[in-house]
Amino acid sequence: MWSPSELTPLGCGVPADARGLMEVLSDTAAVNALLVERKALVFRGFGIGPEELEPLMHALLPNRLAYVHGNSPRTKVGDNVYTSTEYPAELTISMHNELSYASQWPERLLFYCQQPPDSGGATPVVDGGRWLAALDREVREAFAQGVRYTQNLHGGFGFGRSWQDTFETSDPAEVERILSTGASQVEWKSDGGLRVTQLRPSTARHPVTGEEVWFNQADQWHLSALDGDTARAMREILPENEIPQSVTFADGTPIPDGHITQIRDRGLAEAVDVDWCQGDLMVIDNVLVGHGRRPFSGPRRILVAMSGAGGTTG
Repeated sequence: MWSPSELTPLGCGVPADARGLMEVLSDTAAVNALLVERKALVFRGFGIGPEELEPLMHALLPNRLAYVHGNSPRTKVGDNVYTSTEYPAELTISMHNELSYASQWPERLLFYCQQPPDSGGATPVVDGGRWLAALDREVREAFAQGVRYTQNLHGGFGFGRSWQDTFETSDPAEVERILSTGASQVEWKSDGGLRVTQLRPSTARHPVTGEEVWFNQADQWHLSALDGDTARAMREILPENEIPQSVTFADGTPIPDGHITQIRDRGLAEAVDVDWCQGDLMVIDNVLVGHGRRPFSGPRRILVAMSGAGGTTG
């Protein structure tokens, strides 16, 4: 069974503080190679405080990125540093690779535990190759031609997110520039909103290892991901083509609910939970590894940053 590599001060032979961790990270080539080999690294026991985080992020995340074209609720708390997804504590967030629906995505993600919850709240991580292999052949073949994502973003008032928040700009030309790098159709609507349609592969190959992994967010964009009452209310309030986000197969054919259930459940079943202690850091290869969130109680504050722009691959 795959699991992330855990690095501790004792195991690394360094002091249990930020200087010790920086000593480990100073060998950039070794850290990079270990991340590709092990896919996820957890740095535990160094007791990193929030005020010590910036230089460590700089070492782990060259070319730190803004969360542009993100679709989950977050709060920006620093220089391209964000809170983890702010969904209600009682909900499980299913496995996904960050921004896998977009034309560009981060190559790596960094998680930092500023405050662990009273209970629960683990970040499950899944080997994308194992997730792909866990799916029935019927499902893999159905997704072979890829998926079509449709996103309706309002211009300031409405359901879901605005295009201004999503792209961190109020300039339509900048939005079009961001979306020009991939197979995206952009439609500005008369009410000031934006519709984005994107065709994406369902799998990706890692640029270094060549490993093929499950790499899409069909299960999170599908209406069946919502509870029954919410999905029914959404359909009653909005026309099908105005739902904030939806997904079909690449040719527009609906994706069966059963396929979505299997993708979600088997991703979670293959996942390994990473429980949090204050000051822990985890860095993951965002192509090789998906992540999610378990339910929790009490306050929980996990910060997230990302780096390196990958491009569409199949």
